[in-house]
Amino acid sequence: MSAPTHIPPHPATKVRVDIRLPWWALALPTLAFVTLLLLILNPVDAHAAGGAPAITDVFEHVQRTVLHTAP
Repeated sequence: MSAPTHIPPHPATKVRVDIRLPWWALALPTLAFVTLLLLILNPVDAHAAGGAPAITDVFEHVQRTVLHTAP
């Protein structure tokens, strides 16, 4: 009984992967970046809400918790 012979694998062919992004995959992040940049450059247009928002209380609570539990 003879053993099967080893056949070398075929050399890998160069496969080109074609990845195409939709137009909005670049447009939306660009629009968001430009909008935030304009708000930073001209903060007069960014109107703050009246009163203390609840998110401020949450951030203050997290800050107090982190500062008190840090070694």
